[in-house]
Amino acid sequence: VMFYRLLSIVGRQRASPGWQNWSSARNSTSAAEARSMALPTQAQVVICGGGIMGTSVAYHLSKMGWKDIVLLEQGRLAAGSTRFCAGILSTARHLTIEQKMADYSNKLYHQLEQETGIQTGYTRTGSIFLAQTQDRLISLKRINSRLNVIGIPSEIISPKKVAELHHLLNVHDLVGAMHVPEDAVVSSADVALALASAASQNGVQIYDRTSVLHVMVKKGQVTGVETDKGQIECQYFVNCAGQWAYELGLSNEEPVSIPLHACEHFYLLTRPLETPLQSSTPTIVDADGRIYIRNWQGGILSGGFEKNPKPIFTEGKNQLEIQNLQEDWDHFEPLLSSLLRRMPELETLEIMKLVNCPETFTPDMRCIMGESPAVQGYFVLAGMNSAGLSFGGGAGKYLAEWMVHGYPSENVWELDLKRFGALQSSRTFLRHRVMEVMPLMYDLKVPRWDFQTGRQLRTSPLYDRLDAQGARWMEKHGFERPKYFVPPDKDLLALEQSKTFYKPDWFDIVESEVKCCKEAVCVIDMSSFTKFEITSTGDQALEVLQYLFSNDLDVPVGHIVHTGMLNEGGGYENDCSIARLNKRSFFMISPTDQQVHCWAWLKKHMPKDSNLLLEDVTWKYTALNLIGPRAVDVLSELSYAPMTPDHFPSLFCKEMSVGYANGIRVMSMTHTGEPGFMLYIPIEYALHVYNEVMSVGQKYGIRNAGYYALRSLRIEKFFAFWGQDINNLTTPLECGRESRVKLEKGMDFIGRDALLLQKQNGVYKRLTMFILDDHDTDLDLWPWWGEPIYRNGQYVGKTTSSAYSYSLERHVCLGFVHNFSEDTGEEQVVTADFINRGEYEIDIAGYRFQAKAKLYPVASLFTQKRRKDDMELSDLHGK
Repeated sequence: VMFYRLLSIVGRQRASPGWQNWSSARNSTSAAEARSMALPTQAQVVICGGGIMGTSVAYHLSKMGWKDIVLLEQGRLAAGSTRFCAGILSTARHLTIEQKMADYSNKLYHQLEQETGIQTGYTRTGSIFLAQTQDRLISLKRINSRLNVIGIPSEIISPKKVAELHHLLNVHDLVGAMHVPEDAVVSSADVALALASAASQNGVQIYDRTSVLHVMVKKGQVTGVETDKGQIECQYFVNCAGQWAYELGLSNEEPVSIPLHACEHFYLLTRPLETPLQSSTPTIVDADGRIYIRNWQGGILSGGFEKNPKPIFTEGKNQLEIQNLQEDWDHFEPLLSSLLRRMPELETLEIMKLVNCPETFTPDMRCIMGESPAVQGYFVLAGMNSAGLSFGGGAGKYLAEWMVHGYPSENVWELDLKRFGALQSSRTFLRHRVMEVMPLMYDLKVPRWDFQTGRQLRTSPLYDRLDAQGARWMEKHGFERPKYFVPPDKDLLALEQSKTFYKPDWFDIVESEVKCCKEAVCVIDMSSFTKFEITSTGDQALEVLQYLFSNDLDVPVGHIVHTGMLNEGGGYENDCSIARLNKRSFFMISPTDQQVHCWAWLKKHMPKDSNLLLEDVTWKYTALNLIGPRAVDVLSELSYAPMTPDHFPSLFCKEMSVGYANGIRVMSMTHTGEPGFMLYIPIEYALHVYNEVMSVGQKYGIRNAGYYALRSLRIEKFFAFWGQDINNLTTPLECGRESRVKLEKGMDFIGRDALLLQKQNGVYKRLTMFILDDHDTDLDLWPWWGEPIYRNGQYVGKTTSSAYSYSLERHVCLGFVHNFSEDTGEEQVVTADFINRGEYEIDIAGYRFQAKAKLYPVASLFTQKRRKDDMELSDLHGK
């Protein structure tokens, strides 16, 4: 109905080339005429998918000046998931980038009717998020703090206020709620048609009932698409095919992995109430009850995310257009019971129907966007996790910016397709993972929770050995990594089940591991780190790396350089350490989740030179991190070689024997600022070397440690990590890494011009370390990440990561400080003086805690603290 209504509205535009095939949907054009409307033989961009994502990308590309665009839809426009969307636009999200996308979408849809003349049903209703528990309320308070600082109005309200805003709600079991007054409801299909209308007026050509069979690729570059109506040559292809995106990606000559999977999603529609609900009635999200409720034509639309979802189309057989799937009242019954508890007056209301439609979900509950690492010019926007309407406008804008400018205006790494590898594309993995993901949409997400499905996929050779010693595991990029090691006397079950925003039960365990790192020696399995080797027959490797990396890599053999690959804006595309193995060979160590992104960046910028070899050797080496003052004793004893700083200086790499094993790459660095060594061990020797290290280390007090201890050590030493603290919009000058850049190394490198300009003009944000002052570790809420930072009462930025420092006995947060003009709100230069003169507070779920700001590693604070302790001891002795 919506589709036909749009056609009558835009009938006057039928002469425009973009609308030539739409009229056939009304059967107003003969079959012969329709066949004569042949597809163009070439275009700059072909977009596959006429839902809200595809139309949004087309709309934004055309707004940015790209006109040679063809949008293809296999059925009718907006007839996929977009047609069945519940129509709720919500800005309350956990990730800042998602909040910004939803906020932009809200503003876009609000003015779309005025821009296009097409009614979208946009109604500003506001949303109320209910909390049945204190932990849920804390979660809402954390979101509320973040919404307020980016300009989205929201407030925490009482159950009494909830009842005033929505008189049908039962509020007796609530402890509070969050009200977001500018959230809206809208017809998603009409939004898609309005976006298509505007895109068409800007020159985009739209063809429905046209299927993309596969994308043509030559030498790793998109060259065109094959459709059921002929070929179109193109430079860019955009996969916005929704639940079909996975299969479409695999159908190419060179497959593109897009990990998503569909589940059945249910919601019911009722007849109008006796006194019909007003159109402005707020939308309700009762996450503890697993349901959402909105007004629908005076009645109710209510659905949810059940604990036992039904995955669908695993075998890949799905409908051309999504028809309503089978009703399943037994399956929906728990959600219906929850609805009736929340709105008892609905008992007598007549239900019109139960809608069942597929929704696509991704392995980590975040949408997928960006360019394929395997095929240049192949872009993806899909996997919306039931938030397609909320994200559609913003996601389309960011992807269009990415295509036009080479990068989006915000950091979207958390949504980038390259965060996944081929390992996440197994159908079995996706089926099992989405069965966990869908309930998690409304589950309470406390800090440091881990997925339970799709585990033990990538493991170190030491996995079973460490597991038997009490290792508790986390997963990064499919790789199992130890969090900490539970001593034999601890209650394991209680520890696993304790999930909280307050002091965690592993606090004492991690403290003992940190203490051992500082006083004796610990071993951490860090095999998950990405490891590449770059070699050449001549000097090509050095020349290429000098151009790609900001630091000077023309160092003596055996030296290690901390550096990174920058983009044209000077931002970090990669953060790494590189060891020069010999004159023509380099060993590169990067963060775990950079494996795909880093490989793609190197491949894109390295010359196609047969004398130059790039090899991913991540799987070839087990990495052990020996941290602590006694690490030198353990290695000396195992290698019969002197390991003191005189013989083995800092940031040095040497191949050595350890125990019986040869060819171990030993590096004098630990990624924490503590003394020690990294051992890169060929995997066949891993178990032997580990056993020898643990055996010899006994007399030095050796123990296993995990990543939580590593996190505490690196944050108190002001070590920033890529993906958490720094990203592709962060330059070395903004995070105190001037020493890792050699502007005068004698040759140009990517990002150099941007850094020279920034050095001249000053930086507009600065990574800063905050030590919480009046925070009670035992009783107060903990900082984790994303907490607003206030300077002299004014918002200046957010924390990026945090950890408890067992040395300082304080919480330490890292975060960026901006200097917003009080008059105009524009960003100004941030100087050391600006940071040092401020009084700071960190907002944790609405509570502000005083903090001291530091611009330098906190090592000198340890000496201050030790001096203070020594003085107190001498005072005590004096008394």
